[in-house]
Amino acid sequence: VLRARHRLAENAPNDFEIRNPTAAMQARQQATETISVMLGALASISLLVGGIGIMNVMLVSVTERTWEIGLRMALGARRTDVRAQFLLEAVLLCLTGGAIGLLVGAGFALAIAAAAGWPVFIGLSAVALAVVFSSAIGICFGLYPAFKASKLDPVVALRDGMV
Repeated sequence: VLRARHRLAENAPNDFEIRNPTAAMQARQQATETISVMLGALASISLLVGGIGIMNVMLVSVTERTWEIGLRMALGARRTDVRAQFLLEAVLLCLTGGAIGLLVGAGFALAIAAAAGWPVFIGLSAVALAVVFSSAIGICFGLYPAFKASKLDPVVALRDGMV
């Protein structure tokens, strides 16, 4: 029909092109999925590295505060109290880092959106998910240092802390 409307001879090349928007949409969707997977992998690695950093900070904290832990236990603190203290510290450390990350990320998103003229929406569900993940990382990577602190013998901890 197009060749007839354009009055093309039978052996003349087409002076038009037919495109299928479905193929372009599928290619765009596949590229978006690939980017999402890559960003997910990057986020997972970042969470793992951050969690290991939290665990190291908490282990150093347990080592440096051996005398304090021994004194608390000698004065009647139970193992669960010591464990809860170090878990709470790990969670608060992660929540602080998560809050800073949220602020920096939202700031970059707003700045890029303003520069490009794009609309931006930072959903409450995304913020809630970030808080949940920060807390979960704090709990997961704070468990070992908290258990290590709670297993200290008060007498040994007081003796080793005095040196």
